[in-house]
Amino acid sequence: SAVRSNVLDNIIIPCEKSIYQQTDDKESAMTIQQQIKKDLMGAMKDKNEDKKSTLRVIMGEFARADTKELSDDEVIKVLKKLIKSEKETLSRKGSDEDSVFIRIIETYLPQMALENEIIAWVNDNIDLSQFKSKMQAMGPIMKHFGTRADGNAVKAILQKL
Repeated sequence: SAVRSNVLDNIIIPCEKSIYQQTDDKESAMTIQQQIKKDLMGAMKDKNEDKKSTLRVIMGEFARADTKELSDDEVIKVLKKLIKSEKETLSRKGSDEDSVFIRIIETYLPQMALENEIIAWVNDNIDLSQFKSKMQAMGPIMKHFGTRADGNAVKAILQKL
């Protein structure tokens, strides 16, 4: 009986450890979409109406997509589209104030590349003399920075160089 329990202990303990390890990996690898779903539940519990309504709008946009699970890049495109739409609405109203809706959405976007970071990368990696126009260098720059760089900011930087 003592031998049996030792054998069982050896079998059970490693299994329990691997289950916990998988849980930790899943939490650290949570997608933006999963984080938004989790935060929506939290906003509902906390009765945070601004956050709840904003996250519901975002979830509604996700529902329009062809696939159920979106990649982080696809989620970021949806979020940027919502921010752009809100900014256009505010500018039509003549309002310069910052929207709570925009601030909440921006918390889910990756940290944007700083202007000096973009300039340093361009100086180190792009030979502008290879291009007929500086604007043709936008392709490789945007490919490198992806969603971390705003196209209008890159365009302004290239015009300065």
